[in-house]
Amino acid sequence: MHLYSKLTIAAVATLALAACGKKEEAQPAAAQGPAVDAMVVKIGHVGPTSGPIAHLGKDNENGARMAIDELNAAGIQLEGKPVKFELLAEDDAADPKQGTAAAQKLVDAKVNGVIGHLNSGTTIPASQIYNAAGIPQISPSSTNPKYTRQGFNNVFRVVADDTHLGGTLGKYAIEKLGAKKVAVIDDRTAYGQGVADEFEKGVKAAGGEVVDREFTNDKATDFNAILTKIKAKKPDVIFFGGMDAVAGPMLKQMKQLGINAKFMGGDGICTSELPKLAGDGMADEQVYCAEAGGVEGEQKAGMEKFRADYKAKFGMDVQVYAPYVYDAVHVMVKAMQNANSADPAKYLPALKQISYKGVTGPIEFDEKGDIKNGALTLYTYKGGQRTEIAVVR
Repeated sequence: MHLYSKLTIAAVATLALAACGKKEEAQPAAAQGPAVDAMVVKIGHVGPTSGPIAHLGKDNENGARMAIDELNAAGIQLEGKPVKFELLAEDDAADPKQGTAAAQKLVDAKVNGVIGHLNSGTTIPASQIYNAAGIPQISPSSTNPKYTRQGFNNVFRVVADDTHLGGTLGKYAIEKLGAKKVAVIDDRTAYGQGVADEFEKGVKAAGGEVVDREFTNDKATDFNAILTKIKAKKPDVIFFGGMDAVAGPMLKQMKQLGINAKFMGGDGICTSELPKLAGDGMADEQVYCAEAGGVEGEQKAGMEKFRADYKAKFGMDVQVYAPYVYDAVHVMVKAMQNANSADPAKYLPALKQISYKGVTGPIEFDEKGDIKNGALTLYTYKGGQRTEIAVVR
């Protein structure tokens, strides 16, 4: 054998021994077993992130992202596996057709649950799709009573409905603002018409008179004709069932026409954006509105912390519903933890029985899926800032 061959054989043998040594060193790590793959849990969120009320839709989506980020940082496990939560966010542009398309997209993506939609007009038709697929849905802001009165067992909401909200505002207009004559306008959406109907009932029950009922649409910008007609009736209060994107220009045109009536509305107008949309201090002590939900006492500190954390994370103030979306996500995941499963069929019973203390207050659901003992917060505006008047249950 040549010397070169001997050296080659020796080198190969040395390398083989070294490789064996490395394999032995790796054994302890291998003995620990394979890493457990994370379970992916998909939570859908739908709101209008385009169109006139995109600021409200983005507010909702931010609330969902905030909750998802916290849950992922918490190291939650289900069925003995670590969980990675994914947010599948869709835009429905506050349009019923786009809303049902978004719902079907989430169903096809096999989401484990849905938070949304923002508007009653998109929430109600979308709920039929989620119900057929057996997917739990929690709306953080839809207030039309019909949503939870369809006989579905998978629908929930974390805010009081229009029966409570509109009726309370109607009573407030007569008993607290001293109104005798009231005019009502709605935008013909499921939300706007629904809350206006309940307001009208509340006014009549409190002994007030509805002198005119008009309607517009959720994309209108010119209200001179209906406001001129209303002005002739000399109402003390004008109620608008709709969203802030329409209410702002309506307030401007009221001023231009010399209408000095108080302006009222539900949570759709009760936003931090309304003074900017109305301009010229028009909202100050002329607008009275109610938001579905409300915190009292020790809960205020939790809400204030949420608002500060939200601003630090997103660089903007909360509009209206972000805290309710945030709570809705946590409620859904808490039900999964209680059932030790993200399977909709398995955690749905736990969701029905949930008792959760959120930043918006205690959350429990009745047999229809409505929040028990839902609160309302009444507001006005001072110096361009929304100012709380009272919390009503």
